[in-house]
Amino acid sequence: MAYNYEFVHEKYQFVDKEEGRFSESRASGLEARYTKKQLDLLVNEQSSVIELGCATGYYGLYLADKCHSYLGVDIIYENVEKFAQKIKDGGYWNLSAKLGDATQLDFIEPESFDVVLVLGPMYHLNRQDRGLVFKESIRICMPGGKICYAYISLLGVYAGACILSPGQYPNSHANKCLFVYGVNDVRPDLFFFSTPEEMEKNAKEHGLSILKNIGLDFFFAANIVNNMSDEQFNAWLVLNDRMAESEACTGLSNHAMLVCEKQS
Repeated sequence: MAYNYEFVHEKYQFVDKEEGRFSESRASGLEARYTKKQLDLLVNEQSSVIELGCATGYYGLYLADKCHSYLGVDIIYENVEKFAQKIKDGGYWNLSAKLGDATQLDFIEPESFDVVLVLGPMYHLNRQDRGLVFKESIRICMPGGKICYAYISLLGVYAGACILSPGQYPNSHANKCLFVYGVNDVRPDLFFFSTPEEMEKNAKEHGLSILKNIGLDFFFAANIVNNMSDEQFNAWLVLNDRMAESEACTGLSNHAMLVCEKQS
């Protein structure tokens, strides 16, 4: 089990953090918007999907009518209970939820899923535990299957903090936390960051082929986006589409996604 389980459990056990986070503002909803765009490209009606770190089922419910089967795995018991109740209430025959740790998935047979989604664990795991997630996600993925790793982009999140909180950032303590240890300066036990280059290096070391590595949201502009008129926001989405498609912009995103293929 991840060494910081207690900190993760403390933060996520009581409320639908994902759903609340995505609906806080226009800017906060961009991560989910662009994640869904990628899911639409990867998942079809024949796909067997597993999501590691499913929380209370935000993406699972989105995929309910888009895939053949879906299993959501989460380390927080309360999340699994809540998701299971949503599945029951909605009568979703092809969705299921199970308690489990993304670093150790002994209850799942090798090569069981076409699509493996890791859309949360990398946010909260150190480099050593992220390596375990790479190994497990590859083990349970079918040859030729796709694996998605969402991660917090170190440079993007720090640049955003410097712009959004200029009285607090940058500072030497944050520099050391981020650039030396890859952790959040306020919650070093809970949030861990990476770079596009590091994620790709790790994936290649584990034998994966890189398909794309894209930014999902660009929080250096969060305040501007939230104050836009509807017309301006629609125009901004066109620009954000281009940034999300350009890997040259990935490092300046707040959240990013590495899409890989398991070799046959």
